[in-house]
Amino acid sequence: MRASLRVMRLAFLVLSALAALAGCGGGSPPSPERAAPSAAIFPAAEGRTLAEIASGMRPGNLVVSPTGLTFDRGPNRYAFGVFTLGKEQVTDADVALYFARGADGKAIGPFPARVESLETRPAYRAQTTSLDPEAALAVYVVPRVDLPADGEWRVFAVIRKGGSLTGTLVRSIEVGGFPAIPARGERAPRIHTPTAADVGGDLSKIDTRIPPDQMHKVDLADVYGKKPIALLFSTPQFCESRVCGPVADIAEEINDEFGDEVAFIHMEVYRDNDPGKGIRPQLRAFHLETEPWLFVIGRDGRVSTRIEGGFGGEEMRRAIEAALREEDGGGDDDAR
Repeated sequence: MRASLRVMRLAFLVLSALAALAGCGGGSPPSPERAAPSAAIFPAAEGRTLAEIASGMRPGNLVVSPTGLTFDRGPNRYAFGVFTLGKEQVTDADVALYFARGADGKAIGPFPARVESLETRPAYRAQTTSLDPEAALAVYVVPRVDLPADGEWRVFAVIRKGGSLTGTLVRSIEVGGFPAIPARGERAPRIHTPTAADVGGDLSKIDTRIPPDQMHKVDLADVYGKKPIALLFSTPQFCESRVCGPVADIAEEINDEFGDEVAFIHMEVYRDNDPGKGIRPQLRAFHLETEPWLFVIGRDGRVSTRIEGGFGGEEMRRAIEAALREEDGGGDDDAR
């Protein structure tokens, strides 16, 4: 595997010619979070196949593109972007997903998706994001879908816009193909992460965000087991998905909300911030082949929440609060 190839082939995996995220002209920026539409406005699966659900439904003129590659047997978070054929992002559609194992499997669904904004308050919006005309605006999220078996799962999206329903096939997913990536409840690797002190205060050596964020104060190995950790793998300057800058901005904003309660750490992807030199050993320790990734790690060293691809501020905030509650015996089932 060429390290600089798969790591950059990440969130918003647009089909064929739409392989890179582009154009933000599809509507005004959304509110921080828009609730999922009612499942009742979409067809019931009723034991049908995806082909049977699609039968008689007008093909859609929008592209639905998943933000990640990693799915486990059991409950999963599924996130995606919606685009016009002209590559403009759409942030205001009502979308539900259906899943089926293989070509002839019985469909499960519908799973309506909420919409999460990837924008922050202006003070936290970096140049890396604000000067990028292709920076992502929003992500659609199905917080939980239970996939009971390994193997190929087909995905079908039904979109309601203007009172009519259209359908579109989505890139199939492979369940169970990444067992080495730490899952929820498993121990996270105790890695060393570079700090501002390690580079003499020159954060540009360990952060491609402009300006660099403040999530380089502590080494993960030093705080592991002492307090919750929010570890973000992201490269704002080199991420082809155009979502890495926005999620770094979001993490910087949420960081200020929680102060010293949680250790926020931004870990860059490439050695010396140079894609030609391959990925950093910290990503190899987590067995990551894509980015961005967010791991929220509890005081016990176990993964409380993991998120591949795009996420909004509300989702990250809930993940942090869940980790803090777990210290008091609580929990949260909203994200993996």
